[in-house]
Amino acid sequence: MMDVILSPLDRLRRACFRLLGRHVGTWVARRDVRVSVLGTIAVVWALSGALLAPTWLLALGPIALGVPHVLADVRYLVARPGLHRRGLAALAVAAPLAAGAVTCRLACGLLAAVVAAFVARGTRCRRAIAIACLAPLVSVAVAFRGWSELVFAHAHNAIAVGLWCAWRPRRTRWHLVPLALFLGSSVALATGLLDPLWRAAVAALPGLGAPIYSHVRDLAPRAPGDLGVRLVLLYAFAQSVHYAVWLRLVPEDDRPRPAPRGFVSSWRALADDLGRPFLWLTASAALALIAWACFDLVAARAGYLRFAVFHGHLELAAATWLFIERRWMVGAGDPGQQRRSPSPRATALAPSYA
Repeated sequence: MMDVILSPLDRLRRACFRLLGRHVGTWVARRDVRVSVLGTIAVVWALSGALLAPTWLLALGPIALGVPHVLADVRYLVARPGLHRRGLAALAVAAPLAAGAVTCRLACGLLAAVVAAFVARGTRCRRAIAIACLAPLVSVAVAFRGWSELVFAHAHNAIAVGLWCAWRPRRTRWHLVPLALFLGSSVALATGLLDPLWRAAVAALPGLGAPIYSHVRDLAPRAPGDLGVRLVLLYAFAQSVHYAVWLRLVPEDDRPRPAPRGFVSSWRALADDLGRPFLWLTASAALALIAWACFDLVAARAGYLRFAVFHGHLELAAATWLFIERRWMVGAGDPGQQRRSPSPRATALAPSYA
């Protein structure tokens, strides 16, 4: 059914390429250029939205893009590397992740990452590095409940950008363009360099002021002066870039072939990775969230955010697992090249959990 629905879009896409081929040929054919352009557009769009309509970004972003981006998380961090096929090892990591989904505690996510460090197949050196970094964070998360979750809510948006930068070997420096723009915009928002633009927007649209302070209470409690507003603007900006990373940039970089896929091919690849029943279930959840938001936007957003806490913990655990197994780079720039497999020595050193 989806093939029938998406086929007209592919025909329109081919017609546009024929019409604009001379002008967009390089942009379409070269993955590094295409991803850089998409990333730059995403950062500029997110910055504009954070300055002009931050409350709309914070309210509608999770409703429209939240479920699809969680689906992308599961696809690229779990399904594509095959971590869900690891039997007891996968179950050992899933247990603290499930606890984190119920309790919303960062300590559970960090504990899942520690478990991943133990069960992953890798060298003792990498395992020791991961555990040495994670174990103190578990103690901090336990000691500072509430504050640790708040800090991670801000930090996990930037973590997604770091994951994208490390996703595959880079043969050019095109990816540095959106990365530099993201970092520069973040610094400008956090330090107040863009405060005049924000104040001008509030002056032009007075309704922006009051709603933003309600978010200050949630995202930056006790922040002095204008710092709370700056942190909320930074969160709105980084969250939008976070969505773009998982929905556009990572899919482009993870694809084995450098050429872009059509709509039908993208649907078939998604179904192969996750299975059609899981996709229909996810689509139903996304539609249910949108329907809920039509009746009560605040409650729907809060419900989604509570549900989606686990995906940040999943990023920590999967990142640790892939770091230890040295399969971080997908090698997507070379057709046919797959994710790095652990070295024979690393496999010999690791216990057999699968």
